[in-house]
Amino acid sequence: MSFLAYQNEEPSGTPAQQADPRENLLDEHNTAAYRASVLQGVERVIGELTGRDRPTTGIQPEQLEPETKRIDLDSPLRDTSEALDELEKVYLRDAVHFHHPRYLAHLNCPVVIPALLAEAIGSAINSSLDTWDQSAGGTFIEQQLIDWTAGRIGLGEKADGVFTSGGTQSNLQALLLAREQALARQETNPDTGWQLSRMRILTARDSHFSIVKAAKLLGLGAESVIPVDCDEQRRMIPSALDAELDGCRDRGLIPMAVVATAGTTDFGSIDPLLEIAGSCARSGAWMHVDAAYGCGLLVSGKGPSLTGIEHADSVVVDYHKSFFQPVSSSAVLVRDRETLRHVTYHADYLNPERHAEQRIPNQVDKSIQTTRRFDALKLWLTLRTMGPDALGGLFDDVLDLAQQAWEVLHADPRFEVVTRPELSTLVFRYVPSADIDPELCDRANLHARGALYESAAAAIAETVVDGRTHLKFTLLNPRTTRDDIAEVLELVAEHAGRHLEENDTTGLEQRRAS
Repeated sequence: MSFLAYQNEEPSGTPAQQADPRENLLDEHNTAAYRASVLQGVERVIGELTGRDRPTTGIQPEQLEPETKRIDLDSPLRDTSEALDELEKVYLRDAVHFHHPRYLAHLNCPVVIPALLAEAIGSAINSSLDTWDQSAGGTFIEQQLIDWTAGRIGLGEKADGVFTSGGTQSNLQALLLAREQALARQETNPDTGWQLSRMRILTARDSHFSIVKAAKLLGLGAESVIPVDCDEQRRMIPSALDAELDGCRDRGLIPMAVVATAGTTDFGSIDPLLEIAGSCARSGAWMHVDAAYGCGLLVSGKGPSLTGIEHADSVVVDYHKSFFQPVSSSAVLVRDRETLRHVTYHADYLNPERHAEQRIPNQVDKSIQTTRRFDALKLWLTLRTMGPDALGGLFDDVLDLAQQAWEVLHADPRFEVVTRPELSTLVFRYVPSADIDPELCDRANLHARGALYESAAAAIAETVVDGRTHLKFTLLNPRTTRDDIAEVLELVAEHAGRHLEENDTTGLEQRRAS
């Protein structure tokens, strides 16, 4: 049956305001309506994909907010088609398209089709991955993927883990386990408050902001996070880590955890994992590796090494960054499954203790979430359809592209690039002349970023390095080309250069005179 035939079915396949609200429930009675509604949604998405030649529309918040605020949520529309027309105006028309080759801003990847199929299946069945009697086979699919990932990392036979909503939650859970392990070792003084005040987390200055956020959520405070100096490649310096660990010992502090990063957000830098593992072993600190970004190297055929990650006590992976999965798809893994007991709580109405005695596999016993989507299904169908080598090939493509982009930037005297990338991010700055006022140059770079977005020609990111504004490419689209990079850089130079000319007349006259 054709799509148009589904639209014309009787009763209507879009029962938004039918007299009986049960006609909106997905069950055996409403399969035609389900099919018609989903197909209409798919057609709208296809229309957006084929009709959009730019990653953004350049719309500003003050333009879009009124469109949404005027909608009366107490007054539903007549059918799905009208609802989709409205959605077009408040969302689809202006949605940022991560799949576009000139979306170069944040750690958002285009997604593979098998994962989208899994989203459709998973949302319709609506399994909750907290207890066996709500998920059945989903439990074992998730566990198999955890075991597969732990095997790729090399964590050993006692490893385990659980899917999460993203790297921030994964980091929080890992540091919660580290905190509880550290408390368990402090047997001589049961004063938990005093022990917590002595806890310290050591991490590189360029690590993810969620480490500080986790410290605050865990009752340790932001001051418990000790930043460790980095080298010119923005990687943690092992000798600096050892000095900070010695300082903790001398001050009577407890080095609860060391957080190493395998792929920093700004620079894609990979901390020296093997050396950090040695430092953790000597100090007794929990070794946590935030590989939310760098996890793509687990399937890569040509990327840098993650040697040393196998010694970690916990590891974060974000499949929705480097495995081309839709948000959300993340996991936290641990070397010793026994440490997951720190997040185990039993409720008689959900996961009573007798379930553990009967070896019923309730995933809620390992998670800080209760109700949880079947996000593992996306990666499962992706691996079963494409295989890990194909995923790794896509990641290798963006690693190669990053090296090409670095060559373009490095050879252009108008730009300064901070580091040669290990993964697929490049941080750079438009500086056409050494005598330009740095603050004016900051403003010119910010202006260029904003002008690019408003023109809808490209989307790039911004950051601050050593107190100065920089721009950033985050390359996760295998369809982006070297020509795309070169053309976007020309647009950056055009917008930033025009801003400098309009706002630095004195400097311009001096340069012309010289």
